[in-house]
Amino acid sequence: MKGCLISQAPLFVQGGAEKMLQTRRSFLSGAGAGLLTFSLGGCKVEMTPGEARRQQASYSILNAEEVRVLDALAETLLPGAAAAGMAHFIDHQLAAAPGRQLLMIKYLGVDPPFSAFYQAGLTALNVYSKTRYGQPFPAIDPAQAHELVTTISQENPAGWEGAPAPFFYFVLRNDAVDVLYGTRAGIEGLGIPYMAHIEPATPW
Repeated sequence: MKGCLISQAPLFVQGGAEKMLQTRRSFLSGAGAGLLTFSLGGCKVEMTPGEARRQQASYSILNAEEVRVLDALAETLLPGAAAAGMAHFIDHQLAAAPGRQLLMIKYLGVDPPFSAFYQAGLTALNVYSKTRYGQPFPAIDPAQAHELVTTISQENPAGWEGAPAPFFYFVLRNDAVDVLYGTRAGIEGLGIPYMAHIEPATPW
């Protein structure tokens, strides 16, 4: 398609005659291809999740309400995670084949597909917020959001449906850490020297 930048960085690394699927560790350390491919204006474009968010790249799995809840949750869990593109990262991974996904939940004994886990948890959080504060989760103030997140990190609120709330919290918290601190910029933002065993080929 004219004017489109087609992905040149698939999640495979060529090594001699063999192709090795990029692992979650190599991706997050920057040792692999790094950039992900998102849909933008009908084109497939390579960019980081944060760039995808800023350019309003399309979502494949999550709907608009789920994205709003996820953005609000990301910012409550770890300030900066929403702007780093946590929603785009999760959506991108949910749309990938199970064997190519890099989400933390893949390594926790949960069978794919994982979209139901995320969507049910986001819906349950929104319902809980409406029950407790009379407003959806993205509309409540930061203090209320922190109170709700603290609760779900410890127990299932009354009426909670889906995976256990503390498990949902654990997985999403890890996703937030991966997106925000899984890069050179994220580590350096903490004031910690970046000392990769293998220098990343790209910023992400």
